[in-house]
Amino acid sequence: MKNPRIVFFGTPAFAAGMLKVLIDDNYQVVLAVSQPDKPVGRKKIIQRTPVASLCDANHIDVIQPVKLKEAAETIRSYNPDLIVTCAYGQFVPSVILEMPALGCVNVHPSLLPKYRGGAPIQRAIMNGDEQTGVCLMEMTKAMDAGRVYARVFHDIKPDITGSELFDELEQVSAKLLHDNLPLYIEGKLEGIPQDESGVVIAPNIGREEERINFEEGDVSSVYNHMRALIEEPISYGVIGGKRIKFAKVRKEIKAHDEKPGTVIGFENHAMKIAAKGGYILVYELQPEGRSRMNADAFANGAGRALIGKVFE
Repeated sequence: MKNPRIVFFGTPAFAAGMLKVLIDDNYQVVLAVSQPDKPVGRKKIIQRTPVASLCDANHIDVIQPVKLKEAAETIRSYNPDLIVTCAYGQFVPSVILEMPALGCVNVHPSLLPKYRGGAPIQRAIMNGDEQTGVCLMEMTKAMDAGRVYARVFHDIKPDITGSELFDELEQVSAKLLHDNLPLYIEGKLEGIPQDESGVVIAPNIGREEERINFEEGDVSSVYNHMRALIEEPISYGVIGGKRIKFAKVRKEIKAHDEKPGTVIGFENHAMKIAAKGGYILVYELQPEGRSRMNADAFANGAGRALIGKVFE
């Protein structure tokens, strides 16, 4: 099949990067399916999803159902030969998966069977992994459990943040899709079943995980947790009953006797916080009710009053 009719499923910027590959490679994208637009910011202004915005700019039909199953007949009416998905945000029901003759493939940013789920990039950093990757895989009813058609490995830099790794893996994923989708369509890729004994689940980041508890884990685990959530959803600590978000951090490995969570002081343009086996150095932060700022600006204001106090 030379020019299959493709229906694309995806929502965030990462997924829009995959849709752009299909557009740039002149595939026949007849429809895109994205999550509903949501209000953003304090003014709750409705904002198009990145995938929907890209469709608008390229005159591609897009639907955004609340309940995907109820849109099945609409999707069927576009006569898809192939479904391509990336970070859509909902399970795709069997009634849709069974529609296209060429099946359904998904671009997933991990080395399956590690990590299946909605937050593979953040979880890899949080767990201190030194390597990750991306897979082109078969879509099945079970979450991220299908055969793997192609994979690319990618090293995780020691101090990389979640948003930086997202950007890197978007580029890796785009090349993976560009190089391998033609081979898949031609039937030249043999899917390899995943090793179920190696499955690791990567659930979405819960709100409770955004809060940093300096008593849990050593300095490296606290640091990994913080940088994994930069820029989104971003971690925070509570001190004096108020939140401080951590926007740019580093770690220092050093033995000490300070209570974890204690604000040691401000030095070398950073707020220094004790952790087990070292210190967290916070270079940029956002105090509750204020804009993001560097540590020097915070020290010149309310920050100095926190020295000696402990994050709750």
